[in-house]
Amino acid sequence: MKLFFILPVMLCAAAPAYAQSLNLGGKPGAAPEPIQITASQGISWSQEAQTVTATGNAKAVRGDVTVTANQLVAHYVKKAGSGTQTGKDNESSNPLDQGNAQLTELDAIGNVHIYTATDNGWGDHAVYDVGKQVLVLTGKNLKLTTPKDTVTAKTSIEYYAGQHKAIARGDALIVANDGRSIAADVITGYFADTNQNQNTPDQGGNLKKVEAVGHVIIKTTTDTATGDRGVYLPGTGQARLGGNVHIIHGPNELAGSDALVNMKTGVATLLAGAGKQVSGVILPGSGKAQ
Repeated sequence: MKLFFILPVMLCAAAPAYAQSLNLGGKPGAAPEPIQITASQGISWSQEAQTVTATGNAKAVRGDVTVTANQLVAHYVKKAGSGTQTGKDNESSNPLDQGNAQLTELDAIGNVHIYTATDNGWGDHAVYDVGKQVLVLTGKNLKLTTPKDTVTAKTSIEYYAGQHKAIARGDALIVANDGRSIAADVITGYFADTNQNQNTPDQGGNLKKVEAVGHVIIKTTTDTATGDRGVYLPGTGQARLGGNVHIIHGPNELAGSDALVNMKTGVATLLAGAGKQVSGVILPGSGKAQ
């Protein structure tokens, strides 16, 4: 079964950081695009619940973005002045199909996969809030992949399209293709507005800044640095760690208040806080430690 409907509300800004955004809001500044929904077991409309439900190998396609799941549920409200719908619950009387309803939320349930030609997101459940422009992925084996990075988390992965940020919660981990990684309890990524940077060179996947909080672990090809919190700037490759910092290089270990880690060169430098000293254990002949 197949169904087309138009979203009457434009969603602003793409879910950032990805070559092709995993955002169902469409392209900013463009006219609303139709969403095509298909399902193997059927599509039902409930006037009372104000929902349209696609069941069995459900798929929603809008522009470059595709969502597949065991079930898709579209929640809507009637547009002002649309009147009361009468008649049978069938495809021709569907308010979304007729354009006299406003989509408020799209739920994807079971084996969720959101993807474009370049990027992928997986989870057990996804909720897209149209008004808030927020997409939340939950469930087991949460994962996002891009041409440059892989992101995993145990609690949730959230997109805040209007704020150009994403948050991974619960044993969050970002791993670059070259093996460098950042792990923490919570990782927040802030992204460049792709509309304002269409003529600029590559900016590390448009990722401007990463904030990591709780049990932070930064790994390069040569060093491991840990701390309570950290900030990473992809444009420069620099990361700064704070709070109970340790740098491990082979058998050598240094401790201090803060550290600078160059994710491009792999060099980690320990810094002393005000009125404090750094300390460490260095084994002769084991290599250099800064």
